[in-house]
Amino acid sequence: MQQQSSGIAGSRRSRERNLYLLPFILLTSLFFLWGFAHSILDVLNKHFQEVLVISRARSGMVQAVVYGGYFIMALPAGYFIRRFGYRSGVVLGLVLYGVGALLFIPAERIMTFDYFLFSLFVIGCGLTFLETAANPYVTELGSREGAVGRLNLSQSFNGLGWIVGPMAGGLLIFRADGTHGSVALPYTLIGLVVLGVALVFSRIRLPEIRTEAGPAAGGGGLRALWLNRVFRFGVLAQFFYVGAQTGINSFFINYVTELSPGITPRTAALWLSFGGMGLFMSGRFAGSWLMHRIAPARLLGFAALMAMLTTALVIFRLQGVSLIALVAVYLFMSIMFPTIFALSISNLGIHTKQGSSFLIMSIVGGAVTPVLMGWLGASNMAGGFIIPLCCFAVVFAFSWYYRRVSSE
Repeated sequence: MQQQSSGIAGSRRSRERNLYLLPFILLTSLFFLWGFAHSILDVLNKHFQEVLVISRARSGMVQAVVYGGYFIMALPAGYFIRRFGYRSGVVLGLVLYGVGALLFIPAERIMTFDYFLFSLFVIGCGLTFLETAANPYVTELGSREGAVGRLNLSQSFNGLGWIVGPMAGGLLIFRADGTHGSVALPYTLIGLVVLGVALVFSRIRLPEIRTEAGPAAGGGGLRALWLNRVFRFGVLAQFFYVGAQTGINSFFINYVTELSPGITPRTAALWLSFGGMGLFMSGRFAGSWLMHRIAPARLLGFAALMAMLTTALVIFRLQGVSLIALVAVYLFMSIMFPTIFALSISNLGIHTKQGSSFLIMSIVGGAVTPVLMGWLGASNMAGGFIIPLCCFAVVFAFSWYYRRVSSE
């Protein structure tokens, strides 16, 4: 009888893996698309400073409007997904993303900073729907124990998008002779690709996950959700992590060209692509493997400590050492977003979709730090890196708190 039960359970797990494999692959492809959308912003930041002659603080609005879209649209996106399902949320997100990208065609003709910001805001709204749907969906496509590793694996392909974005932007927008190319070209290409992917998702069927009630899901709506201490701290930690990552990305090129004037913005963009983002993607693959051997919260704490150390070296302006530290910080940032996200929603039960909306809303941290870093680093970019240093301290505190609460 025991052998028969074991065989039935094994057969059920096998059927679940087959059922979830295609959705997992399709959802993982989306992570690449929004990785590209975020990372090319870092090239735009420097491009607009030079072409439109604006300050570093004002160029920080490039990130602010995209991440501001997360704050404004996260709750509506969560409601839409609860009402119409994950697939509908993905399709609407892709359409908004594609339309926003194609708006760069008229924006380049008008050449006003505000119109570019509007186009980026539309993209940000689309990305909000995508992340609100895809992140929790991936955690539900399999066992609860494997949720953190599964999300880190999907986010590894997000890292691939972070490599391609600065590379495409650096090569197409920053020319070898020091002039600037078409900013609309990379956005037109990605816009057409995104709308094609939206068509694919509109024609396929995805299994809708019915989340079972867990200990934190016994009704009570928002009150029950916010009574979860880990979730509350997770929202705060995600706010500060995204702020740190976005701020570092935004002023990577500025820092490198300021510390080493002989390095051109084009070369610095390629360093960001292959150096920083290459380590970022590698770190996510390594992280998804390590989490089968090391508790995710413990690994997160180690990564946060190392990110604080490397950021401190950046602030000290130690020439080659600081440049290496600036690239290395991407390795330690790599696992933070998916790990914080998965740990925060791990015990929300029927409130998972609603909780995911608030975690996506916390991405608005990326709208705040670039402006602050641009202001602090107006005359010395290294000074602006005090902001991400403080942000990583909050991430470390979250990892410590999660381990303490889990052991109670």
